[in-house]
Amino acid sequence: MSFVSEEELLIEVEKAANIAFCELLKNEEHFYYCSLITTGEALSPSIAAWSHEALVRYLIENNYNEGDAKFIRWSYAESPYFNFGIDYFEHVNRLFSLRPKMDYKVSKSDWDVEFNIRLKIMETAMKHLDEEGVFGAGDSRNNIIINVEVMPPDYRNTLRAMRLNPPEALSQWLVEAAEPIP
Repeated sequence: MSFVSEEELLIEVEKAANIAFCELLKNEEHFYYCSLITTGEALSPSIAAWSHEALVRYLIENNYNEGDAKFIRWSYAESPYFNFGIDYFEHVNRLFSLRPKMDYKVSKSDWDVEFNIRLKIMETAMKHLDEEGVFGAGDSRNNIIINVEVMPPDYRNTLRAMRLNPPEALSQWLVEAAEPIP
């Protein structure tokens, strides 16, 4: 059985994420969080994002106060932009299905290799988009956290965030959302 190459998968993840994030960021809200979210099986990613305006709307609509914001601010599941641009990822989903299977029949070592390949592809795609200025430049870039996150979360999400973001962007996220590094 032949599998889709890592290079082809990277190109397609980057293309889908670029289209989706560029469309999302055009809506003129002030975004502070943009992430690719995947599962513990490293399945095809989905977008999650938060803007300051969306957070205020969410708090009002759910009768929460500003003190509750710290529990919601970084939550992909509550994000009104979770799965934004999902149609752009249809081809990516097909390509992920052409990679080695991630199921109970896979040895732990094979699982780990494929899992790490998939996460590295997603992280590289976000790094490339950042280098292209999709998430801003200079001071404006310091106002947004980008990441590739596995749910449920673990410390590797923190390590990816530290690699993908300038230190100036990380302070609030590290305090409120980062999983401790062992």
